[in-house]
Amino acid sequence: MIDEKILTMYKASNKFGALLEMELDVLGEGEVKYLLEIKEKHLATPIAAHGGVVAGLIDGTLGVAALTVAGQNNNVVSTVELQVNFLKPIKLGDKLTSIGKVISAGKRLLYVEAAVTNGKGILVAKASGTFNAYPAEKAFKMLEK
Repeated sequence: MIDEKILTMYKASNKFGALLEMELDVLGEGEVKYLLEIKEKHLATPIAAHGGVVAGLIDGTLGVAALTVAGQNNNVVSTVELQVNFLKPIKLGDKLTSIGKVISAGKRLLYVEAAVTNGKGILVAKASGTFNAYPAEKAFKMLEK
């Protein structure tokens, strides 16, 4: 069962996701969807999104998918490794859907994959990541400092 307390804490503290205007939908244990519309503030050229925006979207997708699993043991996660493959240009006005799914979950490490499509359903990026699970108390203590 997904730990709502940990997800609520994540949503409240994720300032970067708010800055990018990412919209989260938890689909179930180990599976999430993030939506992001590419706006002028996301551009690297007059028409194309900066790869860092897409990487941020993907890292969020992978991380929250891992969090829905790790949170069941009162753990949060941090990114250990992230691999992104950009397959097509992402342009101004594109409405991206990023879906992440946990493929493997151990006690400490989780492996997650994601796919990003544009509004036309075209695959524009694929990614994978490894995440470290650690006690949520450590994250809460960091917030107190």
